[in-house]
Amino acid sequence: MKEYRIEAVVQICQMAELSEEDRALVEAAKQATCGSYAPYSKFLVGAAVRLQDGSIVVGANQENAAYPSGLCAERTALFAACARQPGLPVVSLAVAARKGKRFLAQPISPCGACRQVISGVEERYGAPIRILLYGTDGVLVSDGISPLLPLRFVNEDLKS
Repeated sequence: MKEYRIEAVVQICQMAELSEEDRALVEAAKQATCGSYAPYSKFLVGAAVRLQDGSIVVGANQENAAYPSGLCAERTALFAACARQPGLPVVSLAVAARKGKRFLAQPISPCGACRQVISGVEERYGAPIRILLYGTDGVLVSDGISPLLPLRFVNEDLKS
């Protein structure tokens, strides 16, 4: 039997430590929470994607009475960006969440489905996506999805 050790390296930063570009993306994600439709969970999530040309596309979670029919903010933003500008690579993604008017102290992490989609978008454009997960106590920063999804399913797996 073999054993693999998997380690994830991420940074936790204060907003002031981020570049102006990263701070603007986080602020766009925070603002995107206003577009959430979350009558059931009351958990408002916003995401903002920066494309290679510097433009920003936002998304917000959308719930439905048939729970599986809703969609997370990360996928909403990524799918919108890829549909609107399919030739422009996604370079970064910021996520913020709040309950009521208060943003969460700890950053939230994308769900498994969102992590897989982020992985697919990285593979599509051949480059890692910088991920910024906002919390009032700090911003978790990952240079790509690998630390958040180390054993991911990729196109090469389809060829097996």
